Amino acid sequence: MIAVTGVSGQLGRLVIENLLESDDPSTLVAIVRNPEKVQDLADRGVLIRKADYNDKPALQDALSGVEKLLLISSSEVGQRVPQHANVIDAAQRAGVGFIAYTSILHADTSPMSLAVEHRETERAIAESGIPHVLLRNGWYTENYAASIPSALEHGVMLGAAGDGKISSAARADYAAAAAAVLLAENPSGTVYELAGDQAYTLEAFAAQIGSQSGKDIRYENLPEVEFKAALAAAGLPEAVAQLLSESDTGVSRGGLFDDSGTLSRLIGRPTTSFQDVIKTALAQS
Repeated sequence: MIAVTGVSGQLGRLVIENLLESDDPSTLVAIVRNPEKVQDLADRGVLIRKADYNDKPALQDALSGVEKLLLISSSEVGQRVPQHANVIDAAQRAGVGFIAYTSILHADTSPMSLAVEHRETERAIAESGIPHVLLRNGWYTENYAASIPSALEHGVMLGAAGDGKISSAARADYAAAAAAVLLAENPSGTVYELAGDQAYTLEAFAAQIGSQSGKDIRYENLPEVEFKAALAAAGLPEAVAQLLSESDTGVSRGGLFDDSGTLSRLIGRPTTSFQDVIKTALAQS
């Protein structure tokens, strides 16, 4: 049996969809906080088990009989280490034989502030003794595509990434990679640095929005503190504004660049271009 946490989220859902193409749904376990959100998967034969990262007993029950687990990192930045520890402990108690964890690109050396919790989680998994694989995911291109409506409205895309190169890929690319690892015969012990085939700057990203939309869109680079203030003024919570501005500074220091091609080799095809992600986002806007 293969279990995936956070299946009501976007990445988890895509992983399950990939697994359904190759595996019997009765061998798949979707772990979610709200089962009603994935009723359609239950209708297709996927086993739905209710648990969240804060409930150890529920997690242990949810992992009963599971051989392989994909631990998708929690979305609650600042709470990830104890939450992930709960899952790892439950996996040990339930006798799970393998864990794949969605970490961050070059977690061991990354300048990104987000990497701290990922490093601690990687260490906890190693100390658990459970055979494991680290899926060190780069950025989702969709993270930047989310700013397209604002860029179209104001004619400018703000950031603090400078000339930092971003080797992002579409969320679906990372989901396909996770499914491939879960379906592999003996995947233990590998660290996958996963990133897109292309590298671009935010200036190039903004220019591509302009080219495809027919509007004049420019990129304005700001100091981190000013970018944070701009995000807060746009209505983002303080913590989110700080996270995004710090992440852009990490980008400026090379935190999201990788040219290994590991992701495309793992999924057996080129990664989705940022131009295609922009095209899709514009069509949906």
